[in-house]
Amino acid sequence: MIVDEVREDEATAALWEAGTLGVEVKPARDRRVELVAYFGDELASAGLEASLPGAEIAAVPVPEVDWVARFRDGFQPFRVGSFDVVPAWISAAPSPSTLIVDPGRAFGTGTHETTKLCLGALEELAARRPLGRTLDLGAGTALLAIAAGRLGAAPVVASDLDPEAVAASRHHAALNGARIGVVRADGARGLRPAAFDLVLANLMALLLVDRADEIRALVAPGGALVLSGLLLDDVPPVRTAFAACGAPRELRLGEWAALVFEG
Repeated sequence: MIVDEVREDEATAALWEAGTLGVEVKPARDRRVELVAYFGDELASAGLEASLPGAEIAAVPVPEVDWVARFRDGFQPFRVGSFDVVPAWISAAPSPSTLIVDPGRAFGTGTHETTKLCLGALEELAARRPLGRTLDLGAGTALLAIAAGRLGAAPVVASDLDPEAVAASRHHAALNGARIGVVRADGARGLRPAAFDLVLANLMALLLVDRADEIRALVAPGGALVLSGLLLDDVPPVRTAFAACGAPRELRLGEWAALVFEG
């Protein structure tokens, strides 16, 4: 699929709604981007064409590939701040400075800039204040929740709507010997308002803006909020949606950003 670069988030959201297993974004000519999306079954492109008028959409068959195995072949341990991120087939046992990951289909293996930004924000916050009651919203593998627990947060909750992500969160909690609660919930719905001293939300910008009121409501008075999953162009609308939280500190890594709000 090829769309104008300003429609990248809209197109990505439409592809996830259509059931993609993953999306790769590549630059194209004339301020456009190419989105390569993978589907397990035949794609009904008519629905995408209706929701994304003007997009160039073409279905291309791909050979059967074990993508998880291919990713594992190239996954090597690396360091983020004070943490060593280590694949499960290398690490022998959990330790306070190690985050063990088992790459699968849930987001959050630590390799993406947005996850690294969140880990950096967590360490900065932990150096200055107790993290307290912490929520990892849209947790994926719950890597951020596990890291928060390593940095002294308690209790820690990892929440996601996707059943596969919930299973991945529980799996990673067990791998890391982490005491975190894992729940299935639709965003902040079903979670008690003002229940958390720290909320981590590494989500798409469109979702952050759409759910801003309910996400803000989760943070207790004087608490902190970390928003990530943002391209640099996403920062202004997200800042506006969360203006009630005050002026954030902005962290950047390449073309990605995170916003840190503190009460």
